[in-house]
Amino acid sequence: MVQDTELVNLGKGAIFDLDGTLLDSMGVWDQVDADFLHARGFAVPDDYGAKVAAMEFRQIAEYTIHRFQLDDTPEALMAEWNSRAAHAYGTVVETKPHAIEYLRYLKTTGARLAVATSLPPALRGPAMEHTGIAPYFDVVCDVEEAGGAGKTSPDVYRLAASRMGVEAESCTVFEDLLTGMKAAKSIGMQVWAMHDDSSDREWPAISDVADGVLFDFLGAPRIL
Repeated sequence: MVQDTELVNLGKGAIFDLDGTLLDSMGVWDQVDADFLHARGFAVPDDYGAKVAAMEFRQIAEYTIHRFQLDDTPEALMAEWNSRAAHAYGTVVETKPHAIEYLRYLKTTGARLAVATSLPPALRGPAMEHTGIAPYFDVVCDVEEAGGAGKTSPDVYRLAASRMGVEAESCTVFEDLLTGMKAAKSIGMQVWAMHDDSSDREWPAISDVADGVLFDFLGAPRIL
């Protein structure tokens, strides 16, 4: 496992997660969860974040309704969550340190760049424009487009590679979710893990699975 900047064969395509990887945004969802559940008389359970981390947006809504026995529809929950989060994504959320410099560097190498995210368009679009990362990407796709299985499945990474015109084995994924890392590696992709506070409990396992680990993009790998 690599931890420091060095020359690495990253392949022809780089696939980036957004929340917790490129974007320093997980605190937004912690606040959304707290406000949403408080309004219904609940505190956020300790295991809630870990349970929903790899789920697709609608799956989270369905799980939340079932777990807390809510009368809301999945559509109503998703609309409320989007509304609560939209302002922060479009005006407050920033990138992880040195992310833009790294994306700029990768573009100079001729690599193809893709986003593979669980964020719906209503949130990812404003966030990518606000932070200035949108122009660097050739492809943007989400788990719903890939069949809705979430990041427990490699489908969204496979879709990103296909849209870039790059074989899966020639792609490197940058991700903060352990389940996503395992899914990407299951189809032969290299994986670099970005540390996020939300992943602290799984960091030992992440460090074992990933080909390299990062705490910001200053130490991100350079292409051979």
